[in-house]
Amino acid sequence: MIGSRGAPDIPALARQALDEVAGVFTPATSAAAAKMTDEILQAQRIACYGVGREGLMMQAFGMRLAHLGLDAHIVGDMTTPPVGPGDLLIVSAGPGAFSTALGLLGVAHAAEARTLVVTAQPRGEAARQADVVIHLPAQTMADDTGPVVSLLPMGSLYEAALLIFFDLLSMLLRERTAQTPEQMRARHTNLE
Repeated sequence: MIGSRGAPDIPALARQALDEVAGVFTPATSAAAAKMTDEILQAQRIACYGVGREGLMMQAFGMRLAHLGLDAHIVGDMTTPPVGPGDLLIVSAGPGAFSTALGLLGVAHAAEARTLVVTAQPRGEAARQADVVIHLPAQTMADDTGPVVSLLPMGSLYEAALLIFFDLLSMLLRERTAQTPEQMRARHTNLE
């Protein structure tokens, strides 16, 4: 989309991208958010995992969970404790499966932890191994070459939706735990 002076029409592109992200959220997303909130609040300890840009979204979510005072960790950090009964492993596998995600789901099950997979492919291999599946119907690299392709490249639509979904979940969790924004802010690191 080139504007009248040969420059890109960034506002028009942004509107299109934001409309695509908004389209990911359906009435089914509300039930999924409620289910995921329940799972998180029932967990003693939460471990979050994703690869690539999905991994960055999982890190952002883990940070919000820590701001809520929950015992949350990012898989791969040196300080991540083991999971076991009563714990929850949350994995993002947008395209359906990643070899590391599948391996971690197996480890979590062997340790008797619950598993939750967020994915755009609810019939994918990772979803089949999970106790709970959260479906965000967005384009990923599993389907970015078909007839309907997002303006955003590769898996960016899923990743953007993931970030927004997780922040909305954080708001629901804050409400369910009767916390204030100030309480969350007080848990933000001062080592920046």
